[in-house]
Amino acid sequence: MADSVDPAVLRLLRRELVDVSRLGYERDLVAGLSGNNSLRVPGTDLVLIKATGCCMGDMDTADTVLVTLDGEVLDPGRVPSKEVRWHLGVYRTRPDVGGIAHFHPPHAVAFAVANQPPPLVHAAARGHLRLVRSVDLLPAGSKELADAVTELYADPELRVALMREHGTIAVGPDLRTAYHRTEYLEDDARVAILAAHITGVTPSALRLADDANPLAEVGG
Repeated sequence: MADSVDPAVLRLLRRELVDVSRLGYERDLVAGLSGNNSLRVPGTDLVLIKATGCCMGDMDTADTVLVTLDGEVLDPGRVPSKEVRWHLGVYRTRPDVGGIAHFHPPHAVAFAVANQPPPLVHAAARGHLRLVRSVDLLPAGSKELADAVTELYADPELRVALMREHGTIAVGPDLRTAYHRTEYLEDDARVAILAAHITGVTPSALRLADDANPLAEVGG
């Protein structure tokens, strides 16, 4: 199956996965060996995903793994991230998704620890994210977590979600878009915490104003 993909295209896609992963690490969106990103090979039922046990900041193309949507590993000797189940579940459920970014951005994770999605407090977040939903705390790599994430993303409007006490999931038509949505989510969470501090209220109180705001696409 991998033979049907132009080797030059595959090399570029592996490089893209590495570059986006390194960028997230450099911008403090993930620590240690955590997180995992993936992308769909366009026009195929193949996915490239980060290998298990590697740091995003140190990634090279040898740390990318080609798998089928059924989970068959096509790079001998390489082991995909233990979260591969839910990545593949989202791709199977959402044909519009071409990339998935899973990071641990600290301000967004603070809301995940508090078990509440951040209010969308600024125009960019409302335009690019539209809504934020949550996945309950389940063992990393488990079938239960994979099922929960896949079910959540069956909603075609969902772009970003929090994993309780864990991290964030952002999807997009390509990996760069998913990555940028992660940045918007983290920026929104940080601004919500700062705004709550300034106004002397809890972040959840800001949600009332958030609910009154219309959604609008915001460029930049």
